[in-house]
Amino acid sequence: MNRREFLLQSAAAAGAGVLSSATALAAAPRMLDRLGKPIPLGMDNFAVRALGLKGRALVDYAAALRLDTLFITDLPALGSLELSNAEDLRKYAADKGLALLLGSWSICPTSKTFKKDWGTAEEHLALGIRLSKAAGSPAFRVVLGSREDRRTPGGIEARIADTVAVLRSQRSLAMDSGVKIAVENHAGDMTATELAGLVEAAGRDYVGVNLDSGNALWTLEDPLHSLEKLGPYTLTTSLRDTAVWETEKGCKIQWTAFGEGGCIDQKRFFERFGQLCPGVAVNVETIGGFAPEFAYLEAEFWTAFPNKPASELAAFLAIARRGKAVPADGLSDRERQEGELKRSLTYLRDVIGLGTRA
Repeated sequence: MNRREFLLQSAAAAGAGVLSSATALAAAPRMLDRLGKPIPLGMDNFAVRALGLKGRALVDYAAALRLDTLFITDLPALGSLELSNAEDLRKYAADKGLALLLGSWSICPTSKTFKKDWGTAEEHLALGIRLSKAAGSPAFRVVLGSREDRRTPGGIEARIADTVAVLRSQRSLAMDSGVKIAVENHAGDMTATELAGLVEAAGRDYVGVNLDSGNALWTLEDPLHSLEKLGPYTLTTSLRDTAVWETEKGCKIQWTAFGEGGCIDQKRFFERFGQLCPGVAVNVETIGGFAPEFAYLEAEFWTAFPNKPASELAAFLAIARRGKAVPADGLSDRERQEGELKRSLTYLRDVIGLGTRA
């Protein structure tokens, strides 16, 4: 049996384990948060973006996996941007035992990643807030940009200021709608300290965090340290496991299915998560298949991180030093995405004890 055949069979077996919940849920005691409630388990639709699912088809897919939440982080995946459609989808999901969460992309008008697909940054944010209310989502996920923004004029500080201005412009709408805005630590744009500062500058009464453990490593941070700083602000999550290993220029980082990365003590992570983030669902966002290099042994790299604390770097280097490279799997995007999602769900149920549905 070659590696491709092995991974496909493993993915199929994992999928069967997810759907056979009586077996999966018997393996580990339910992990509870500090309120004494089971930690909900869900998926970010970006994890299976190659399937192209939208609207009810996406809800049906998540319901078949017996999830608690479905995090739709790409507005077109709603199927329509009409408020009536979002309301109908909320009811359809509720009938299947699913709670919807909603999100979109950059609201920083000066970010390299910003797109005018939904109008101005302010119009984009306002649309997302209204759709979130209609969909029954208590928060709307947004991002600033990516690691490229750290090298733009004024650096990440200027991009943070621009984002805060957009957030403040929609404060009244968010407060009136009862929808908070969850800003993600996205693609290496902000460190945990910088994101916490953004939330404080905008206002914690209507702004919080979408926690992404994989993205923390793109800012050379230990995800456990990032959790400690961002946990108290966390409203939503997009989580996955990660492999990190040293190279001649620094290291490579590859996102993986849960339980397969090896760089994070997942039991410890979720024990602390339950303490810091009561009531927050764990949404799986696996994004495997590539490994960007972070050339921190070259001087030019540090122009993007001129103030990186030595303690943060030391913790990250310890992770890289004990990591192992991930070989190419030879799978198609669809095969990889479905396999990683289903293996992650099985691991989080069997080993960690997440999820509320028996």
